[in-house]
Amino acid sequence: MRPQDRLAVIQRCVVREMARLGQEFTADGEVVRGPGTVAVAVREHPGGEGAGHVDLGWALELGRADAPVLWDCAAGLGKTEEEKLENAVRMWATTTAAALVELREGRGAHADHADHAELPGWHAVQGPAAVFGFGNERLAAWLAGNRVVPALAPALLPALTGPHARRPHGVKLFLGGRSGDDVAEVRIDGEVSEAASAALRALDWPRGERLCWARLFVLLTAHGDPTAPPTAPAGAGGLAAARPAAVAAARPRGLFARWRQARRADR
Repeated sequence: MRPQDRLAVIQRCVVREMARLGQEFTADGEVVRGPGTVAVAVREHPGGEGAGHVDLGWALELGRADAPVLWDCAAGLGKTEEEKLENAVRMWATTTAAALVELREGRGAHADHADHAELPGWHAVQGPAAVFGFGNERLAAWLAGNRVVPALAPALLPALTGPHARRPHGVKLFLGGRSGDDVAEVRIDGEVSEAASAALRALDWPRGERLCWARLFVLLTAHGDPTAPPTAPAGAGGLAAARPAAVAAARPRGLFARWRQARRADR
């Protein structure tokens, strides 16, 4: 598939998947424009020809050179390259775009909100987790019952410093595989964090005899950041930012329910 054809497929899929999230996006040259100044950029994934990899960047303020762009990559399976790209964009939309849309709306409709004591000064917006493979119920249940982000906080905090410390940060977690052949990777702003990846691997998530994986995305915004989402109203499906971290961490099951509903709707 030629680069321009891949771009067309990816952009078409972005428009479709964002519509599922109630967002109107339209392809415009090299980007897909959304409401206000939001846009999704596409770039070629290194060595991605035919592999079904996509690199998507969520621009918060298109046209401003100093505005942050939250990049994430995803891979999809399928019999053809087009099918792989479609599934990759769907994976990105399910996990990453859901949190990014929630950043704008702050209603708790697409992702959950939490303030973790282990990440002082930071607000977490966590999108639904995509858990797939054989026996995925065990891994899904473990993720729903464990405080994964706070457990990684000591490894995450050093990356939240420096000249761009106050900007939003995207944290992607990918874990799974099988016993003796597992994988644990954490990317912060698109770059692999060896420390956070090692901390994720050290957690006691279930390793079975058959292949199973999970992917989730967490958006961290600094308190006082003007791009941070408003507090989610009570009863809106999310958690108010002001609620205690222990309460926020106890309620991730809604994420999996929303993902399962989305998957059933696709069938």
